[in-house]
Amino acid sequence: MPTMPKQGGPAPLSAEPAFGFCPGCGAPLNDPRPVTCERCGLTHWRNAKPCGGALVIDDGKLMLIRRAKDPFSGAWDIPGGFCEPSELPKDAAVREVYEETGLHIVVERQLGMWIDRYHCQGGVEDTLNVYFLAVPLDPVELRPDPDEVIEIGWFTPEDVPGEIAFPNHAPAVIDEWRADAG
Repeated sequence: MPTMPKQGGPAPLSAEPAFGFCPGCGAPLNDPRPVTCERCGLTHWRNAKPCGGALVIDDGKLMLIRRAKDPFSGAWDIPGGFCEPSELPKDAAVREVYEETGLHIVVERQLGMWIDRYHCQGGVEDTLNVYFLAVPLDPVELRPDPDEVIEIGWFTPEDVPGEIAFPNHAPAVIDEWRADAG
């Protein structure tokens, strides 16, 4: 069973630096963002990293993956991930679904956007999570990537597991899908 952090609304966003030293020159950064490095003059902003995810629907059921990696190893999750440089969230969603499940999808439309915090490797990143509704392109033939996915499941709106990875925004995404489907 995955260890889930306490739920209770959106993660508080703060102006704390995402890192303590200037990537340009290595000088300490102690002020909240935006901050200008006193040594080299480089200004650092705390901008959200874009992410793309897809709610893949087949015969009224939602595909979820069980994560093989932290954060939230062992928890059910909506397939998706960070955008590559210059990649649109829609393209990231299509790529991530294929990388994680082997499934080719067709995006039908955007469902919405949610802000969250991503905790990894001792740091915190603000994220802008863009979700799309999608359907399988081909007959469903899944090939999960064992480095990323333990299991793939299909769930009706009523049967979606209660403990979902990224509890500060993913339950709201699933609720939006339920409202949209109903």
